[in-house]
Amino acid sequence: MILLTGASGSVGFELTKLMSARGIAAKAMVRSEAAAGKLKGLAGIEPVAGDFDDPASLDAALQGVERAFLVTNSTERAEIQQLAFLATAKRAGVRHIVKLSQLHAATDSPVRFLRYHGAVEQAIRASGIAYTFLRPNLFMQGLLGFADTIANTGKLFAPIGASKISLIDIRDIAAVAFAALSTPGHEGQVYDLTGPDALTHDEIATQIGAAIGQPVSFVQIPPDTMRQAAIDAGFLKWQADGLIEDYAHYARDEASAVSPDGPSVIGQPARPFAAFLADYKSVFTTNQGAEK
Repeated sequence: MILLTGASGSVGFELTKLMSARGIAAKAMVRSEAAAGKLKGLAGIEPVAGDFDDPASLDAALQGVERAFLVTNSTERAEIQQLAFLATAKRAGVRHIVKLSQLHAATDSPVRFLRYHGAVEQAIRASGIAYTFLRPNLFMQGLLGFADTIANTGKLFAPIGASKISLIDIRDIAAVAFAALSTPGHEGQVYDLTGPDALTHDEIATQIGAAIGQPVSFVQIPPDTMRQAAIDAGFLKWQADGLIEDYAHYARDEASAVSPDGPSVIGQPARPFAAFLADYKSVFTTNQGAEK
């Protein structure tokens, strides 16, 4: 049996839908009735109650599980929660963990997100459980968080300058996760996952403008301005500080490489940014929902 954590989240939900569509049964760990409701109608998917901060619920969710997809929200408790899951998974006899990590994860990184991912990866390696680490770059869907601003001002703001990012569509991440969970040969592998091109934010803005039929321009801003905007938008301070560390990492041009790992696993090219925009362009105009 397969257990999917984060089943109602961005990557997890795409993976859960893919599991159902391909006829692979799985348990989907959720914390609320609302999250379970999101999975209604997905054949072969069994919602199970589970909370990373509730050891008993993890024990119950992991009963009979051989393979697990591991992802949590990026909060200051993420490392603790993922290590707790690992300990429970080991006791339950889980044989393979597919962990959603991040490109350049390392325990000595100046980026807090990369540090906690690096620490959890290290612990999984030491556990003796087979692993596959998925290390994606910036999500294309992450730009949906700027949709209101783009729709209302025609501008994309960020402290990144002219550095490039090989951002990736979350549907491609889900496809790699599906392969790692449902087919053999991925144990012990670390996959760097990127899109097919590295783009500057100026190029990203130009492509959004072309897709929606109205000009969009990139505006460079100081990191503190973006940090405050993130807090105003509801980010916790820990998360906002991490976001700024991420963008400093991007601004150093450390996230511009294009990796062949994803296409080699799924047997097809990664989605270009234009394909993402073809499906989501309405969000950047009305912000009332993505086209699927």
